[in-house]
Amino acid sequence: MNQKGELMTSGDYETNCRQLEPFLEAMEDVVQEYQASWDVEGIAISLPGFVDSQTGYTEFAGAIIALHGQNVKTLLEERTSLRVEVENDANCAALAEKYSGHAKECDSFICMTIGTGVGGGIFAGGQLVRGASFRGGEFGMMLTETENGQFTTLNSSASTAGLIRSYKDLQGIPQSQQIVGQEIFEKAKHDPAIEKLVDQWYKRIAIGIYNVATVLNPEKILIGGGVSAREDLIPNIQKHLHTLHAWKNIQVKLGTCYHLNQAGMIGALHHFLMKEEHFNPSNKPIH
Repeated sequence: MNQKGELMTSGDYETNCRQLEPFLEAMEDVVQEYQASWDVEGIAISLPGFVDSQTGYTEFAGAIIALHGQNVKTLLEERTSLRVEVENDANCAALAEKYSGHAKECDSFICMTIGTGVGGGIFAGGQLVRGASFRGGEFGMMLTETENGQFTTLNSSASTAGLIRSYKDLQGIPQSQQIVGQEIFEKAKHDPAIEKLVDQWYKRIAIGIYNVATVLNPEKILIGGGVSAREDLIPNIQKHLHTLHAWKNIQVKLGTCYHLNQAGMIGALHHFLMKEEHFNPSNKPIH
C-alpha cells in the first residue's frame, strides 16, 4: 500500500505461527520479495492480542503463538533495516473505519469484530482508546450468563467459533471436524433446532452490544468480521436489542464495517502514518 492508502499489490503466504524463527524467516522473505519490485519504506503490522503499539512488544498474540512475549517490531527492524510499526488487529479495524470507512464523521464509536473471538476497537473524543496495558476493547472477555446459570465469556458464546462449537454439540459432530459458519446459517432455514441455536447466538451478541453501549455511550457501533457480510445480521441483533431494558433510551446507531478483509492492512497503514514525525505524501509503498 502507498501512503494514500491505495493497495498496490497483495498476496497470501503460509507462515509457521508456532515457532518464532520460521515465522520471522517467512516475514523476511515476503519483505525481500516486495523489495525486488518496490521501494519499500516500512512494514505495518496488524496483530491479535495484547500489543504495545509504542514499543512493539506483544504480551499475547492470540493464535500466533510464536509471538507471545516477543517484540516483533525490534526483531523485524533488525532483520530488514526498515521501520516497523505494530498495532492490535481490532484497533486497526477501528482506525480503518475512522479514516476511510463508516465512522469518518464520528468522534466516539466502537468496532466490534466477531470471528474466532469477539474483539473491539474504541474511539472516544476522536482518539483511539488502548487502555493502561493495551487491553482496551477486549469485549470478548466480558462475562455473560448461560441458560443453566453458569458464567461464560462473549468469546465463547458470541463468537462465530462459539456458534460452530455449539452447532457441533447439537448435531453430535466431532469438534475436530471442519465446519464453516455459512453451513449453519443455511441449515437454520430448514431446521427449527438449528434456527433456535442461531437465534440464541444473535441474542448473546445483542447483550454484549447493550453492555458496551451503556458503558461507553458511543455515537455508533460497527460490527466487523466475516459475519458482517450477512444482510440479516443487523436486523437479527436489533430484534433482540429491542427486548432489552431501556434500549430505546440508548441512542446508538448500529451498522457494519465498511472495510472487510482489508481492514487490518488499512488500519495498520494509518497507524504507521500517524507515527511518522513528518508526513510525506509520496506513493512509496508500505508493506
